[in-house]
Amino acid sequence: MGRRERPTPPGLGLVTLALSLLVCASGMEVTVPAVVYALNGSNIRLPCNFQSCYKMETKQFSMNWTYRGCENCTEETFIQYDKKIINQRLERFQNRIEFTGNPSKNDLAVTIHDVQLQDEGEYHCYVLNPPDRHKGTGKIRLEVLTEVPPERDSTVAVLVGASVGGFLAVVILCLVILKCVRRKKMQTLISEDQKTEEEVKTDGEGNPEGELKVCEQ
Repeated sequence: MGRRERPTPPGLGLVTLALSLLVCASGMEVTVPAVVYALNGSNIRLPCNFQSCYKMETKQFSMNWTYRGCENCTEETFIQYDKKIINQRLERFQNRIEFTGNPSKNDLAVTIHDVQLQDEGEYHCYVLNPPDRHKGTGKIRLEVLTEVPPERDSTVAVLVGASVGGFLAVVILCLVILKCVRRKKMQTLISEDQKTEEEVKTDGEGNPEGELKVCEQ
């Protein structure tokens, strides 16, 4: 089966950026996805990014990745950083795990090649960057799939959305028309009232010329 890289979950970059703005208030911060899905036989990258108030110093910085197959199982270290990358080459992984990050860019990712069903479990990324005294920890749950999950059929959702949108458009149009009709009706009533008031006022005042004519007769 061909080897394929799965993309990093969307939104991870934004989370990393947000954490970087707050990191100096809370010390070391490690950002990882909670769950990563991989297709059996593919390649998968497990991201781990850290943020610290202090610049990464090779002589003091330390990092290690561990694997735990179950909740009560012992954690096994498979990659360390102690002045350089050290791959422990656990028997379970053989030579299938590779460090693909860049510590100087706060990237501590590892890649598992030819993912197997037995690779499922918890992966922990531990980071310490003195003079930060707080050790950062990230935990990823790896789920291995035997087949590609079917794509969701969005046709129904699109139709429902279109129907709802059309209905709302009709309702809004009706409300606008009703409002216009009411406004026009009100304007008509006001005009009629003003006309009536003018007529009443004219009748009350009388016609001076008319009165003179009556008297002359």
